[in-house]
Amino acid sequence: MKKEDLKKWRESSTEEMSQKVKELEEQLYKFNHQLHIGQLKNFSVIKKARREIGVLNTLMKEKHLTGVKNGVEKSKKG
Repeated sequence: MKKEDLKKWRESSTEEMSQKVKELEEQLYKFNHQLHIGQLKNFSVIKKARREIGVLNTLMKEKHLTGVKNGVEKSKKG
């Protein structure tokens, strides 16, 4: 995933990220199926899909943690 893509995903909502993760998981399932029946020619797409899923999950976790951290700080001040 390129840096421009990371910036775009950091600005997007968690719902959009979770939707993309679902799409990538479906693609990964199809790629693995193609691999087992011998139709997949480019094996690197599996690695790429898995990596993108991991990056998006990490970004969602970061958003969640920063939201929790900011929420705790606001509640302590208020």
